[in-house]
Amino acid sequence: MKTAATVFTALLITAFAGPALAEAPTFAEVLSTVVGVRATVPADARTAHSLGTERAGGGVVIDSQGLVLTIGYLILEADRVEVVTQDGATVEAAIVAYDHDTGFGLVRARQALGVTPLRLGRSHDLAAGDPVLVIGHGGATGVTAARVASRRPFAGYWEYLLERAIFTTPPHLNWGGAALVGPEGRLLGIGSLMVNDARQGEAAQPGNMFVPIDLLQPIFGELLASGHSGTPPRPWLGVITVAREGRIAVAR
Repeated sequence: MKTAATVFTALLITAFAGPALAEAPTFAEVLSTVVGVRATVPADARTAHSLGTERAGGGVVIDSQGLVLTIGYLILEADRVEVVTQDGATVEAAIVAYDHDTGFGLVRARQALGVTPLRLGRSHDLAAGDPVLVIGHGGATGVTAARVASRRPFAGYWEYLLERAIFTTPPHLNWGGAALVGPEGRLLGIGSLMVNDARQGEAAQPGNMFVPIDLLQPIFGELLASGHSGTPPRPWLGVITVAREGRIAVAR
């Protein structure tokens, strides 16, 4: 049976040759950047009923000062956040930002993590059939070799609309805040959901949906400066709709 490290090495060899391969991160270096994110939310928070008061998932260290990129719903309305390193150390963290439009969340560890940050890649050219790794917190056992199943719009009724969300298969069971890593060892997306139709059609297959990393760069400075992007807030109508047989129905 192939180990996660063996699969990662094979992906690197596929993508690179010669000096470029030597400059790529090792599997251990990539793995160390994926941390656990745990959040506690007050019982009277608006999202407590739907998302729970104790939330746990993953995140990725993206700078040398302990900045962790995660999926925003893990930290939404939280009053306490912790980061858990791959060696099991627990570090208190502060919420830096949450962006409704992309679903990204940022937290910063209150002390050094001793981790070389994972470099950001480019998700624009990622296409169906491309090999990737899905890495959740938990060591090598939290790594799944996957392929991109499709790139298509995703509309989340609770917050964001993604024009070219990344869908992968097979599904990873610890998807929230998981890292989508490409053959070059760079971050391509952050895990948001498990879905039943990552691959559509008669041979539909379950998988995961990832927020593309390319959406971070245009708003990164604003997130760090103010805790949110500069996009004006949009009104909440107070209804949830679903598509049924070519029509729109009010669900609640």
